[in-house]
Amino acid sequence: MIPFPHIDPVALYIGPLPLRWYGLAYVAGFVLGLYAFKHLCNTMKGSKLTSKHVDDYFVWIIAGVILGGRLGYVLFYNFSYYIEHPMQILQTWNGGMSFHGGVLGCILATVLFAWKKGLEIHQLSDKLAVVVPIGLFFGRIANFINAELYGRPTDLPWGMVFPTADDLPRHPSQLYEAGLEGLVLFIILFVMARRNPRPWALTGTFLMGYGIFRFFIEYARMPDTHLQDGIFTTITMGQILCLPMVILGVYYLFIHRGSASITTKKQTIK
Repeated sequence: MIPFPHIDPVALYIGPLPLRWYGLAYVAGFVLGLYAFKHLCNTMKGSKLTSKHVDDYFVWIIAGVILGGRLGYVLFYNFSYYIEHPMQILQTWNGGMSFHGGVLGCILATVLFAWKKGLEIHQLSDKLAVVVPIGLFFGRIANFINAELYGRPTDLPWGMVFPTADDLPRHPSQLYEAGLEGLVLFIILFVMARRNPRPWALTGTFLMGYGIFRFFIEYARMPDTHLQDGIFTTITMGQILCLPMVILGVYYLFIHRGSASITTKKQTIK
């Protein structure tokens, strides 16, 4: 068993205001993601995105991540509670964000932005697919620091006793996710991007890769307390939400060969 490294969830105080690692993780993910996205625009062939496009697009993405992530958690993970306490939906400081909801928010933001600017969707989604694992990595590290979203009990030598759980050694599932969904998936996508793959290949690889990694990590991750009976005794909500991601990823990676454009009145990019 490895001792859990107790790290204060508050990184520092600015006067009376606490600055938490979780918030810093979001900032790091967005800032580094923006930098990586612009790098891809400069290195990938056929990119039609200007720096102004990217800056504007990331404002939409930030909104999609936050709104989609919160609404996804409400709808997918605790709908019965929030339908009785609707005002608490706005209390994001109490926790509760869904990655799958954030993905849906990003998809909607990408489609709308592409339509507005007269861009092809894959021009945005393929580059976004490469940089999303950066945010995933920092987010899961922050989950580990907060001792939240911990794993199931284990007798493996690297099990940890989380202070927010009980006295049982558990999988550090947050680190599994940081390593696979974050670091490994980023390396795979970054190497692919350097070879200038066909349109939609990076999007498909991300969807399939994340879905597969998350599906199997769910066997080590502890489900939410209110999602441990009924159908959830054999499959978790996270696994259910990963299945359409894998199917869509396989479609874009192995079946879809087109370069679907957004038809707008604007034929040129200004």
